[in-house]
Amino acid sequence: MLVLGDSLAVSPSRVDAFPAELQKRLDSSARGWTVNNAGVSGDTTTGGLGRFEQALTTDTRVVVLELGANDGLRGVDVSAIEKNLSTMIETAQARGIKVLLCGMEAPPLHGFNYTLDFHRLFPRLAQKYNVALVPFLLQGVVLNPDLNGNDEIHPNAAGAKRIADTVWPYLQPLVD
Repeated sequence: MLVLGDSLAVSPSRVDAFPAELQKRLDSSARGWTVNNAGVSGDTTTGGLGRFEQALTTDTRVVVLELGANDGLRGVDVSAIEKNLSTMIETAQARGIKVLLCGMEAPPLHGFNYTLDFHRLFPRLAQKYNVALVPFLLQGVVLNPDLNGNDEIHPNAAGAKRIADTVWPYLQPLVD
């Protein structure tokens, strides 16, 4: 399994991040899965697309696509984000790889219309490509000081566990 993500996939550390928590759940189920955490702090969908092919291995069977938060913070055009995510989804599906798309939200830094367009992006892609969707990766974590580090943006260990709790119900059917 490949987790292609940004700083949310490597916070608070690779050892305590949500992909490591997912690995623990998979290990306890004796499923024989290995999670490859290809998270890069600060990454965007453009960066993810640039390294997507290299991150895939011949035995990748599931991709957890956790990108877009930095695009939303920077106000990247939603059509560009959509094109990048679509290309990654199409590439995975062409290889018979299942995709779990992790939805994000954009704060209203770039206007209401941008925030709304960004909000609609992930459900639209999930429907278009018939892929599983985590509606909002940071559900219950965002703005919760008990679940974030000192920067109040990135999850601490408890926050990473909460993210894994959010992701697991959508991931589990893909690995059974």
